[in-house]
Amino acid sequence: MTVQPSLPLVNACLNACATVLLLGGLLAIKQGREKLHERLMIAASIASALFLAGYLYYHFVVIPAVGVTKFAGTGAARTAYYAMLASHVVLAVVNLPLVLRTLFLAYRERWTEHRRLAKVTFPIWLYVSVTGVLVYYLLYVRQPPAG
Repeated sequence: MTVQPSLPLVNACLNACATVLLLGGLLAIKQGREKLHERLMIAASIASALFLAGYLYYHFVVIPAVGVTKFAGTGAARTAYYAMLASHVVLAVVNLPLVLRTLFLAYRERWTEHRRLAKVTFPIWLYVSVTGVLVYYLLYVRQPPAG
């Protein structure tokens, strides 16, 4: 199972992809390009859904088999990492129903409600996507585990 250790990298790439797609979707709607906005947001949703599938697989299948990767940093870096991780996890849980509802409202063409909820959903989704990449970077690149 040599693919499993690379799953966190794949997940980070999916989060990075979602970030770019979200920003592209925002730009498209600001320019009045609704169809492009729709396509970019669907693509961002797919990237985030693939991330979620990989994340769940990694945490429920890989970690029980090989063990958890612990953050190697200490002091203020450790505190900052865990604060970011906690906010990332809490907002990721909040984000899922928000994204689903926002997509549903768009699907039903309930534009007033969609726009209102998207103003809440978008920054949370963007934060979760960006911090997902940062968590990967700090855990696996900047502070690689000992051993």
